[in-house]
Amino acid sequence: MGFVAETGSGHVLVMDGAPDPARPENGGRNLAPRPMETVLAGAGGCTAYDVVLILKRGRHQVERCSVKVTSERAEKDPKVFTKIHLHFTVAGKGVPAPAVERAIQLSHETYCSATIMLAKTAEITTSYELIEA
Repeated sequence: MGFVAETGSGHVLVMDGAPDPARPENGGRNLAPRPMETVLAGAGGCTAYDVVLILKRGRHQVERCSVKVTSERAEKDPKVFTKIHLHFTVAGKGVPAPAVERAIQLSHETYCSATIMLAKTAEITTSYELIEA
């Protein structure tokens, strides 16, 4: 159950499934992220990119930004995401909290294709912490 995807930009992404002891022929070897994990990772990367770009365009000194993504999925097939929470950690010099809040809001309402698409099936919530670097 291992897969290699070549992206439109020519990069390679490896995915695998979880081992299934009851049916080894249906399971993976746990050598890479699950396909649905890559969906969440892509959403986290997409929105983090937006937030940093928006803050830098506002001339704020951002040094780091990370996003921890947690989720819940439907119990029955198709097991779509039903809840997604994105917790941003933004580190920088003198970055004002209102600027971070606005950057997150703009990302989720206007720019981040991934989270806007996922919002069709999932309730998306956000939180953040600001660290003075």
